[in-house]
Amino acid sequence: MADDPDPTERTRLTVSERDLDHLAADLSRWLGDRVGADGPPTISELARPQAGGMSSTSILFEAEWSVGGRAESGSFVARMAPEDDSFPVFETYDLATQYRVIEGVAAATDVPVPQLCWLETDEKALGSPFFVMRRVDGRVPSDNPPYVFVGWLLDARAEERDRLTGDTLDIFAKIHAIADPATRFPMLDGPGQALRRHVDAQKAWYRWALADDGYAIPLIERGFAWLEQHWPADPGPDVLSWGDARPGNIIYREFEPVAVLDWEMTALGPRELDVAWVIFIHRFFQDLAVKFGQPGLPDFLRRDAVAAEYEKRSGYRVRDLDFYLVYAALRHAIVMARVTRRMIHFGEATVPEDRDDYVMHRASLEAMLDGTYEWD
Repeated sequence: MADDPDPTERTRLTVSERDLDHLAADLSRWLGDRVGADGPPTISELARPQAGGMSSTSILFEAEWSVGGRAESGSFVARMAPEDDSFPVFETYDLATQYRVIEGVAAATDVPVPQLCWLETDEKALGSPFFVMRRVDGRVPSDNPPYVFVGWLLDARAEERDRLTGDTLDIFAKIHAIADPATRFPMLDGPGQALRRHVDAQKAWYRWALADDGYAIPLIERGFAWLEQHWPADPGPDVLSWGDARPGNIIYREFEPVAVLDWEMTALGPRELDVAWVIFIHRFFQDLAVKFGQPGLPDFLRRDAVAAEYEKRSGYRVRDLDFYLVYAALRHAIVMARVTRRMIHFGEATVPEDRDDYVMHRASLEAMLDGTYEWD
């Protein structure tokens, strides 16, 4: 395609690159100390994933070592906080919390998560905090180009995508069923209503990412005002919200989920946070497909079908979905506006004449706020 519908990959490549040779030497020293190796571990096949998120850095590597003469080895992924000069999307990257959440989910459910190995909070080891997991092989629906344009999910049969949808929403239901999440994950708890804390945190992130630097976005501020005017009377019970809940953060073998990834947006809050997010993010991609004259996947992750399937899997009927869908679009607007700022910072885009054009899905969010967006 002549036009690139997703700027995130271009942006990701501008992030300052860690020298892989130096990183291998640092990893070897750190791992040798961590496991009490007989000698320096051999680190090989370091690589960055071809696709991935636009925030934390992931490094794939192989390692071999011995302890007491016994040989050990493995395939690993190091999840690292972004470097200071990378113009990051998020203000903070609490890798320790991510690690503890994955650990807690593994202990409380059979949700497939990567096997955790080590957490390192001292940035002296590699230049930033990180944790290491066992690598899980499989395939992930692509963000770049979006899976609605090309790839295995687009090429799949409808019944295969239906199976993937059901199994993915089953993961949502299992995460949301974790009992007493505030006690199990106290680092996510706080005073007052969880939904209010969640929205207040998004406002703080927006101020840091945009407004406090003189990049206030009128459409985003209009969205926050809309939320206040349409606040749910009863948000319902709080659960563990995965956060960036979507197929693009799951590794599949064939169509079966084998690893749930990317917990940096995890929080406590209503179930609808995750349900609305997966619906909206697909529609974000689908609207791009329509814009570029492609059929995309109009029958995948449809609003009513997702709500019905989630109820089937969880026994819970979602409510106030219009509110949470607008909130999902608003949250993603902050992401897209920050990404646009980062592209401008690295000289890959020019400043838009209209401040609302920092939001890639401006038209969709405007229609949602006006009550004219067509879901079906």
